[in-house]
Amino acid sequence: MLQPLVRRTWAPMGKTPILRSWVRRGRLSVISALSISPVRRICGLYFGIHEENIRTENVCAFLVHVRRHLRRDLIVVCDRLNAHRSAMCQLKKRFRTAFDVEWLPAYAPQLNPVEGVWSHTKYGSLSNFIPQDMGELRRNVIKVFGRIRSRSKLYSSFFRHAKLDL
Repeated sequence: MLQPLVRRTWAPMGKTPILRSWVRRGRLSVISALSISPVRRICGLYFGIHEENIRTENVCAFLVHVRRHLRRDLIVVCDRLNAHRSAMCQLKKRFRTAFDVEWLPAYAPQLNPVEGVWSHTKYGSLSNFIPQDMGELRRNVIKVFGRIRSRSKLYSSFFRHAKLDL
């Protein structure tokens, strides 16, 4: 969001940090996925940025893009967001065997390793960040996801936190 996500931070003693911002309503929606290769156990991170809320067609296009990039059929592990459920129905109709789906239990974000990506991004790298405009916000989101991609140990921490063995 263009509004900062204010988090506790370090500052010199007696110097309270002050974030100067103004009311702005702009925001980006980001969709992401983590992948694990079945043989070599190599992790990958995929993401897409949208100016509007993520809808069914965005989820479908994103998963088709990931499948095209990986060049294989996918087992997709999803939470029960309505856009995810309707997208998986549409993809099952279009591609009979290309997508298998496993559903996470309702109200269990701690089981979803992608939630670790969001937590790291929003509450870590982008906390207390005040972008000047949507372009700067987009550039910083891309930069943060690029840093996550370059740190392979970070991937495994997302899976460990979700109590999933690689």
